[in-house]
Amino acid sequence: MSTGAAYHSGRRDDEGADRVLEINGLRTHFLDLGDADPAIVLLHGLSANAHSFGGLIGAGLSERHRVVAPDLRGRGQTAAPDAGYRMADHAADVLALLDALGLGRVVLGGHSFGAFLSIYIAAHHPDRVEKVIAIDAAITLNPRVGEMLKPSLDRLTRTFASPDAYLAELRTAPYMDGVWDDAIEGYFRAEIRENADGSARSSTSANAVAQALQGVVSEPWRDLVARVRQPVMLFNAIGPYGPPGSPALVEPQYAQETAKTFQDCRYVVVPGNHITMVFGEGARAICESIESFISNRSNTA
Repeated sequence: MSTGAAYHSGRRDDEGADRVLEINGLRTHFLDLGDADPAIVLLHGLSANAHSFGGLIGAGLSERHRVVAPDLRGRGQTAAPDAGYRMADHAADVLALLDALGLGRVVLGGHSFGAFLSIYIAAHHPDRVEKVIAIDAAITLNPRVGEMLKPSLDRLTRTFASPDAYLAELRTAPYMDGVWDDAIEGYFRAEIRENADGSARSSTSANAVAQALQGVVSEPWRDLVARVRQPVMLFNAIGPYGPPGSPALVEPQYAQETAKTFQDCRYVVVPGNHITMVFGEGARAICESIESFISNRSNTA
């Protein structure tokens, strides 16, 4: 039984934050909060789930907008087929969800993998995207990205003694930089699957993540970024991702180069590192910038 889906920034499951629909033949779980336009659709990172946006929701984003955040295929509580993890497959799922919810043109945002997916959709389906929110993604990846992500991705194939042991190890992981709050715990708790013997493992499919990563590296990102006509806000966290002295996962020079490749983009630095930036102080800074971004016709700085 899953121990997840307990935290919704003060909203309980029975208040309607959690929804499930069949999308493209897959049982798809998503969060759906607020009702004000424009709707913001948020797409999570490579091995994450919809609750990774609990910090933004807790910072008030859903009080000012309708916020929809799906678990992408193979992650969280959404079904995990054996194949079908190209960017085009993910994009088809997102567009089908928008259709099912009657959402025509939205503000589309994402963190890390979700930012790449948002860029892909904006480039290929511009009629569905009003503006793009890209959180910590760049055309050029850190040369050490595989090495830096490995400690986090290793959790997907491990079995822990209990859900508490699962969370305790994450709480002390170097890439968490000592940062922990209810929203972060809610995010990680949402991915835990408790076994009959009380042990715990991740509900996120390591196979899905591996295929999705291959889907990312196979796309011509410089060309796709240059094709995006919509206004973009690119957030970048420059804190170390790992032990003291580690570089940022998305180094500033790569993020700034990406911002310049977009036709209309504002580059914004926020506190934290690649993970912690969407919680606490970083989440509050992102929400404040999003409000300014949405209210302005152009965001070229």
